[in-house]
Formats: sequence, C-alpha cells, structure tokens
Amino acid sequence: MPNRPRDAVNGPDMPEVGVPTQRDNDDRIWTAEAMGGEQAADIVGAVVNPPERARESDSEADEFPSKHAGPLRTAGNRVGGFLHRHAGPLRGVGGRVDGFLRRHSGPLSDLGAIALALMDVLLVSPKDAELYSHILSGVACLALVLRRRYPFLVLLATVPGYLAGWSQLAGMIALYTLAKKRTWNWQTMAGAVLMMLCAYIAWPLTKFFSLGWQEQVLNLLWAVIHTGMPLALGLLVTTRKELVHKLTELAVTRERKQHLQAQAIRAEERTRLAREMHDVVSHQVTLIAMQAGALKMTVTDPDSREIANTIRRLSTKTLEELRQLVGVLRTSADDDDGRPDLTDLRRLVSDCGLAVTLNVDGDIEDIPRPVSAAAYRTVQEALTNVGKHAPSAAVSVLVQVGEDEVEVRVRNGRPRGQRTPALPSGGHGLVGLTERAELLGGSCHAEPSRDGGFVVTSRFPLALPGVPAPQAPQHA
Repeated sequence: MPNRPRDAVNGPDMPEVGVPTQRDNDDRIWTAEAMGGEQAADIVGAVVNPPERARESDSEADEFPSKHAGPLRTAGNRVGGFLHRHAGPLRGVGGRVDGFLRRHSGPLSDLGAIALALMDVLLVSPKDAELYSHILSGVACLALVLRRRYPFLVLLATVPGYLAGWSQLAGMIALYTLAKKRTWNWQTMAGAVLMMLCAYIAWPLTKFFSLGWQEQVLNLLWAVIHTGMPLALGLLVTTRKELVHKLTELAVTRERKQHLQAQAIRAEERTRLAREMHDVVSHQVTLIAMQAGALKMTVTDPDSREIANTIRRLSTKTLEELRQLVGVLRTSADDDDGRPDLTDLRRLVSDCGLAVTLNVDGDIEDIPRPVSAAAYRTVQEALTNVGKHAPSAAVSVLVQVGEDEVEVRVRNGRPRGQRTPALPSGGHGLVGLTERAELLGGSCHAEPSRDGGFVVTSRFPLALPGVPAPQAPQHA
C-alpha cells in the first residue's frame, strides 16, 4: 500500500479501526469502541519505526566505522598492495590491448559496421518478406568489408538492399565512408542522390504511388535527413584530419623558423665576439709579444733573455690560437675546422713551460672531433691553472681511451719553493670545463689530492648522436 498522509488514513472510504480488548479464535483481541484516524496512524507509525529502535539504528550506524576500522583499513591495504604489485603486468596488458587495437583498427571497425548493419536488418525485417529482399539486404551488409578500398562500388552494392530490403544502416555507413574517403566530388554527390532516392521511394512501387502528397513530402524530408547525417559526418571527419595536418605543418614551420632565427642570432653574436676578440685581445697580446722581443734584445742576463724568449713564444702561440678561435666564431657552429684536439697535445705540453709527464693510453686518432677538442681544452685549462698557482710543481697528464669513454686526468703535486704572486683569475675555468663536459654527456671533477696538490678529472663518452663510436683499442 503506498504511503498516505495522516489525515487521509481514516477518510470517507476508510473503515473505522477498532482497538483490541479481547482475544478471539485467531488469538486477536478487539474492543468495541471505535478509534479515530489520527490515533490509528500514530499506532502504525510507532509499530513500524519506534523511536527507541530508530535511535538504536542511528547509534549503530555511527559506531560501525569505529568498530570495523581495522578490518576496513586492512582490506584497503590489501587492495592497494595488490594494485601496486601487479601495476606492471596490468600496465603491460593494457599496452598490449591498446597496441592490438591500433594495429587492427581497420578490420575491427569493418566487423563492427557489418554487425550493426546485420542487426538493423534482423530487427526490422518482417517474417513474411520476400526471399530476394533478404538476399539483397545480406549482400548490402556483407559488402561493407570492402568499403575502405572500393567505397563507391560498395555504396552501389547497398542500393538494391536499401531500396527493396531493409539495409538502411548499411547504406548510411557506405555513404559515410565514401564522403570520408573521396570528400566532395562527383562520386560523393552521386552516392548522396542515390541514398536519398532509396530513402524516399517506398518499395514496392505500387505502395509508393498510392501515398498522398503529405506522406510523400514527409518521406522526402526524412530522406534528406537520413542522407545528410552520414554525408556531413564523413565530410566533417575528413575536414578535421586535414585541419590537424595543416596545424601540424604550421607548428613544424614555426619551429623551423624559430630555429633559423636562433641560428641567425647566434651567428650575429659570434661575429660580434670575434670582432671584439680580434680588436682588443689580439692587440694586447701583440703588444706583449713586442715588449718581450724588445726585452730579449736589451737584456744581457741569460736567464732574463730566456724568460723574454719564453714570453714571446707563448704570446705568438696565443695569437695563433686566437686567430683560430676567431675563425671558428665566424663560421657555423657545426664546423670544427681550426680547433685543436688531442693530436696537438704534445706540442701543448712542450710549450707550456712546466715539468709535465704525458701518458697517452689508446688510439686518439679515432676519437670524435668534439670529444677530442674538449679533452684538449681540459688539459690546456688545467695546465694554465697549474702555471698560475703551482708553477714549480710536477705535473702528470693521463689520457686513457676506453671502450665507451675517454678519461683525461691532470694531477700536480705540492708547490715547491716560494710561491709567486697570484695572477688575475675570474674563477670561470673549472666551471667552463664542467659545462663543456656536460654538454657532451660527460663529467668533470676537480679536488685537492692527499699530497697537497690538485687533480682535475674529466670523462667524455665516445658515442655521440650522429657520430659513430670508434673501435675499441687493441691492447697487447
């Protein structure tokens, strides 16, 4: 019995309810006095939901989470642990399913289209229909398997089944595929006209000609709707794909333009740096070389003459490297010509004016040019630092070529004798070595040694993007 308001319990059509006072044969007690509708409603409400029981239910509902917090937490932890332990397999299964769907998206969509078309035919075809109608409808549905390769022929194959059968959905799918594959051309227009005629003309023709003009106008409106939906959807999908393709090309073009603009800015900056270095640094170094030459010609002390000769030689070497660096700055970033590498290491060691022991382990000829140039600059900067801070210390240079990397280690001992005044230093040498190594995927570490000296160690990988790795060195 549905819920009713209290004032409707004892309405005009409701019998009066008696109050139990005595027991009868069915173990029920009845009273002779009549009871009002409000009293009966109160009694029924109290029996169905007594206040005490309602309060007990509320208290039990409040106490349930606290009583079962431990089991609930344990169950949650088990579920979380299961998901955590099987996250990899579940993710792998999802990846395999996704890959399978991507690889077989075409055949699967064809099977789905055929299944929907057959379901449409089976649901609307009458039992007493002609045999040719079933055959034509089945042919129209099965022809959808070739809709991707021959969309116009498939649409023509669905016309008889659409006209004389019940394969309406098969014809709409064929028209959608034709609009998607051929966009707006004569085949699409012809297919749209055929589908509209099939939807407009009722089969058999005697039934069509017997319709009134109102029904024919209504059929024409529905024919236009049934034809326009798949046609518009196919054209929309094709337009969206073309728009995405154009946007992708636009993004690539914009990225290429930004790259060319960045290259132009870098080339301009490199040219400016080359000009500044040539105008300022080369002028100062040339003056140093000239002063050293004049000092060599005027002094008579052999030691002073030798020092002046060394200054002039180093100045001349600096000018040569400066000209090479200016040439590199004025060329493209990918041009490595003019930069010294490990093949020039022996000349660097002989001209540095320090007591250096050089040890080369491996073939340095096959090292990629960027790695070889970076290793050379590492040794050059380390020897420069030794000349500044410990010119009298013994220095050892180790270049070891391994299978995957080349290691450069420059170690100097404790300075001996009286230290010379500190030369100006910007503190950027070791930072530059670290940045140079990281750009090539390597590392650089500089730290004091136990004997009071200093050690600079750099490692460079031999495998660079676009540069073949050299063969492993052959040791006896």
